Amino acid sequence: MENAPTNTPAPHFRYYDLVMAAFVTILLLSNLIGASKPSYVILPVIGEWSFGAGVLFFPVSYIIGDILTEVYGYARARRVIWTGFAALLFMAFMAWVVVQLPPAEGWPGQEAYEFVFGNSWRIVLASMVAFWAGEFANSYVLAKMKVWTQGRHLWMRTIGSTVIGQGLDSLIFYPLAFWGLTGWPVELLWQVVLSQWAIKTLWEALLTPVTYAAVGALKRAEGVELFDTDTDFSPFASSKR
Repeated sequence: MENAPTNTPAPHFRYYDLVMAAFVTILLLSNLIGASKPSYVILPVIGEWSFGAGVLFFPVSYIIGDILTEVYGYARARRVIWTGFAALLFMAFMAWVVVQLPPAEGWPGQEAYEFVFGNSWRIVLASMVAFWAGEFANSYVLAKMKVWTQGRHLWMRTIGSTVIGQGLDSLIFYPLAFWGLTGWPVELLWQVVLSQWAIKTLWEALLTPVTYAAVGALKRAEGVELFDTDTDFSPFASSKR
């Protein structure tokens, strides 16, 4: 239980750092590769339906976030979220630096490079705010639901927390990043917001067996079953409990 006495040594986890590395890797790739590109599919009856390309793999970071909170508790998930936030900030800064460097004479790729990596301050800010709010909401809801359900119904906790977390993420990112920009009419913007929310939640539901397997394997390997009964849920707390 998470309400162990304060003089109890903190457990040593074998795979926590690896799960953190996987989370940050997926987070950076999703923001680097697919965040600003809208794509589409043709649906029966509806016709063309637009969605953000990053939705193909960004939800995996939420699944890893669910695994972190379920296995290692909210406080350790909080540490991973802040690590991801710092990595995003550093990536955005270095992208700006590299874009601003003058290209070597004769190199023809500067315009394309600026188009792909020269994200405006709006996109960077939107990504940061959406990630921060969505991930903390996801982790908080899952941790609280675990206590309320006494550790039962993992599928309900992962999907329920994703509905809240991914909803906040999509609702914050796309309007904040693209509202009023050329190529992003209001109708397309809200269609992408709803698509992101629905597809991310669907991804979570479809990968529930994978989440169950990963959570079960990690709990057995780490020998823990943590409940956040006495945890400080402030995003800014430094406590490990």
